[in-house]
Amino acid sequence: MKLSVFLSVGLSTLALAAPIQKRCEDHVTNSTTPAVSSTTPVATSTATPVAIPSSNANTSATGSASLEDGPTTGYATENGGTTGGKGGKQVSVSTLAELTTAVAGDEASIVIITGPISGSGENVKIGSNKSVIGKDSTAQLSGFTLTVKGVSNVIIRNIAVSKVVGGDAIAIQKATNVWVDHVDLSSDRDHDKDYYDGLIDVTHAGDFVTISNSYFHDHWKCSLVGHSDSNGAEDTGFLHITYHNNYWKNINSRGPSFRFGTGHLFNNYYENVSDGINTRSGAQVLVQNNVFVGSKKPLYTVDDGQAVATGNDFGVGSNNAPKGTLTSVPYTVPSMLEAAAVKAAVVGTAGVTLSF
Repeated sequence: MKLSVFLSVGLSTLALAAPIQKRCEDHVTNSTTPAVSSTTPVATSTATPVAIPSSNANTSATGSASLEDGPTTGYATENGGTTGGKGGKQVSVSTLAELTTAVAGDEASIVIITGPISGSGENVKIGSNKSVIGKDSTAQLSGFTLTVKGVSNVIIRNIAVSKVVGGDAIAIQKATNVWVDHVDLSSDRDHDKDYYDGLIDVTHAGDFVTISNSYFHDHWKCSLVGHSDSNGAEDTGFLHITYHNNYWKNINSRGPSFRFGTGHLFNNYYENVSDGINTRSGAQVLVQNNVFVGSKKPLYTVDDGQAVATGNDFGVGSNNAPKGTLTSVPYTVPSMLEAAAVKAAVVGTAGVTLSF
């Protein structure tokens, strides 16, 4: 996948408020596979404001966690919420063949990866109603893609994916209600910038996605939302994505890059990231209480994106994105750190730091 999409500013909020409300009321269950809606939703100005307390209970610490956890904030809590394989069977896997079989189909199940798995360009397709979870820090995947395409209600947690050639580490396409949490995604910067694709890309009208508590590092082009300037007809009104409490380190660009979508980024820590958040092609992003160390362009636009930025520490860089209209989101943030406290909360807890 190369490049993505985000929200069209020229649409009428009043005309589209009803469709998004309806979509957010449709409940995701484990017993059925919710269809990807053809309705075109847009975030509205009547959404619940984000609270900003002084502590961050929303950040998962290292240590023991539950196989049936779900997201507590972000767009993955909308549209009925995201439960993954909760209530389904539990399957432990240790080989690529076992993993491929276990994640297929739409039956609710929790797939537990118990050790390292290597591949050579394979594309492992995850079905609806799945939780794919690394048991502990040994869940190290390399050389193959995890794909979430045309499905709903998927959780990916506590897994490292590295050095995938010919595809993204995690690819989310035309999928709804996806929570990616505590993953470690990387490649290297020894090769040309086009040798690897993205670490985590959300494209083709993917929607209601939360990416949290994760470590993205040592990569050229990290995370793309909306793959092409010419894909507005499919993407406009979709691509509602939340990034929070993530650690971005040694990244050249796409931290992330948004097209045609609606993004909420809070409490992320950026270190040695040249080009950070790129809002483009009509995207609207709300950027709150993030920290940038050594970023030349922490928040910017190259073609008609907009942003509302509050409480950020841009370091040596600055915000050059035009002011947008996204001032609130339709979910609550239980707690949000001030920028001064983000590094201590994120570095050391983001990535594969849980055990089950």
